[in-house]
Amino acid sequence: MSSIVLATSAADSRAVEAVVAHHTEMNGTLGLLVEALVQAVETGEPASPAHRRLVDWTRSDLLPHAQAEEAAMYPHAHRDEHARLLVDAMIAEHGVIGALVDALDEAATPVRAAAHARALQVLFETHMTKENEQILPLLALSSDVSLAGVLDGMHELLGGHSHGEGGGHGDAGAAPTGGAPEASGGCGCGSGAGGGCGGGASEGTPPGAGTAVAGPAVAGPAAEAGAGDAVPAAGGSAAGTPAPAAAPAAEGHSCGCGGHDDAGNLPVLDARAVPHAIRHATIFGALEGVAPGAGMVLLAPHDPLPLLAQVDARWPGTFTVDYLERGPETWALAFTR
Repeated sequence: MSSIVLATSAADSRAVEAVVAHHTEMNGTLGLLVEALVQAVETGEPASPAHRRLVDWTRSDLLPHAQAEEAAMYPHAHRDEHARLLVDAMIAEHGVIGALVDALDEAATPVRAAAHARALQVLFETHMTKENEQILPLLALSSDVSLAGVLDGMHELLGGHSHGEGGGHGDAGAAPTGGAPEASGGCGCGSGAGGGCGGGASEGTPPGAGTAVAGPAVAGPAAEAGAGDAVPAAGGSAAGTPAPAAAPAAEGHSCGCGGHDDAGNLPVLDARAVPHAIRHATIFGALEGVAPGAGMVLLAPHDPLPLLAQVDARWPGTFTVDYLERGPETWALAFTR
C-alpha cells in the first residue's frame, strides 16, 4: 500500500487493506461488464450476452457482498453515534443498488439496460468510496471491536478468503478472486507478504510462460504500481476510448482466436485514467469480468511487464496478450480469454 492505514492493530490494518483491494477489484469488474454492454448498444451488436453476464455477476457477487456488509460491518459502525446516520444512509443505498439490479434484469430494451447499468456503476463507485474512506477507518480505529475478527470468514467481503488475527488466511490454499490457485507469496488481496495481488511478483519480472505476448519483449519504464497497491480510491474505465490499430503478431504466435482485427470492438480499460495506487487491482477486476472467448483492450502509460507476470501467476495460461501499440506514450494490449 502506498498510504498509511491507521488501526488499533496490525491485523485490523491488513483487514482494511483486504476489503479495500476487493472493493477495487469489484469496481474494475463492474466497469468492464458495464462497458461491454454499453459498447454493444453503441455498435449495434447483440447486447443480450453482455446484459445477462452483468446481471448474473451482480446477483452472484455484488448483492451478496452488500448483504455481508450489513451483517458483519454495519452493526458495529452503527453503535458509534457519529456514524449512525451515515450507516443508515449506506443501508438505504443498498436498497437502491438492489432496485437498480432488478431494473437492469427486467430491462425490456438494450438501451434501458445500458442506462440502468451506468447508474448502478456510478452509485457503486460512490458507495465504495464512502466505505473505504469512512466506515472502514472508523472500525479499524475502534478499541471496542476487532475488524479482523469481524471479517474473519466473511468471504463476500474479502474476495474469497478471510484474514483472522495476525493477518493469517482463514482458508489456506483457497483460490483468489480470479479462481486460480494462490501463487506463493500472495493472495490476490494486496495484503500478503511480498506484495499480494498476483503472487507478489516484483517489478521488472518478465511475463511467465503461460502469458502469450506477440512480438519480442520491449523493456519500458519501471512499473508505476506494485503488486499490492490498493488504497481507498475510486477506479474505473474510460468509456468509448478507441483502440489503436492492431500491430502484426510475432512470427509463430498463435492464440486460436483468429487474430485481433476486431480489437476495436473490444471494451477498453484506460489504465492511464486510473489512480496509480489502485491501477493493478482495477485491471485484475476488469480481467475477472472477461468472459471465456471474449477479451478487452488495456491502455497503459508504460510497457506493463510486471502486470503481465502477475496476470500469468493469477490466471496461468488463461489470457493471450497481443500488443496493439508500443509507446512511446501509450501501450495498447488486447487480452483474450
